Amino acid sequence: MTLLEVRDLAVTYPGGAAAVRGVDLALAAGRKLGIAGESGCGKSTLALALLRLLPAGTRVSGEVLLNGEDVLSMRWGQVRAVRWAGASIVFQGAMHSLNPVHRVGDQIAEPVLLHRGATAAAARRRAGELLEQVGLPASRAAAYPHELSGGQRQRVMIAMALACDPRLIVADEPTTALDVMIQAQILRLIEQLVADQDVGLIMISHDLAVLADTCDRLTVMYAGRVVEEGPARQVYEDARHPYARALSAAFPRIGDPASRFAPHGLPGDPPDPAALPAGCAFHPRCPVALDLCATRDQPLRDAGPDRRAACVHVGAAVPGPAAAAEDARSTS
Repeated sequence: MTLLEVRDLAVTYPGGAAAVRGVDLALAAGRKLGIAGESGCGKSTLALALLRLLPAGTRVSGEVLLNGEDVLSMRWGQVRAVRWAGASIVFQGAMHSLNPVHRVGDQIAEPVLLHRGATAAAARRRAGELLEQVGLPASRAAAYPHELSGGQRQRVMIAMALACDPRLIVADEPTTALDVMIQAQILRLIEQLVADQDVGLIMISHDLAVLADTCDRLTVMYAGRVVEEGPARQVYEDARHPYARALSAAFPRIGDPASRFAPHGLPGDPPDPAALPAGCAFHPRCPVALDLCATRDQPLRDAGPDRRAACVHVGAAVPGPAAAAEDARSTS
């Protein structure tokens, strides 16, 4: 059964920045979807749009179906009921997300009090159970955020996200700024929780290697659009879109001296979402761009079994110069 379905989602900020442009996603319960891309590609905006957490004045269109109900058309009372209980978010940067003047146990207990109508004593017990579930002693409920390490604060954020037994968890860069040992512990914890509780997980990161190791499917975004999607390991090891290939090549492979001593980078920066280039937004940085790419954006095309990529080189013969010129004239 499909837990979450996103249809043609578009988000434009008040200043005119088109942060998300026509994104389609689907996620089943018990499955893990990774969303990758550089900073500024629309990943976090997409996460916030799922639960209507964007600032006032932002234009949002499309559909976000959670258990078949469109979150974007819900009344505010329904949206508040969905948050925490239906879906929850592990925000990027635990130190900035936790209230520094409240004990972490009280912060975990708060959604239990609001959404479950529990007594204060029951909410405290639940907070202790959740801390133990994520590998911390219940006694840490009395600590303030600054008294915990980075990994412990991230575990507190995960415990808070699990407080009301949501069906969907969105983890926005859950291992940012953590050392590799703590990162591995957090990732294994998230995987175990998904398996044990049959929840759906969306994990957002710029690190394709982490997502390929953790998730079932991988979606790569650039300039607010999905440019490739498919089974996570296949996308990481054999990307079909030039941007996804560049992201994958930026990470050295263990045991591969060539990639270790000569990692590949990608020159340039993502475009300003308020001033996107014509045609394919990636073409100014693309090493294999054609003249056609500067005038015509490319739709997602079949790139193999259960895979799609938005590139002129995928799914069809590359047009010759005459055909490309004629195609450009027809779209102008």
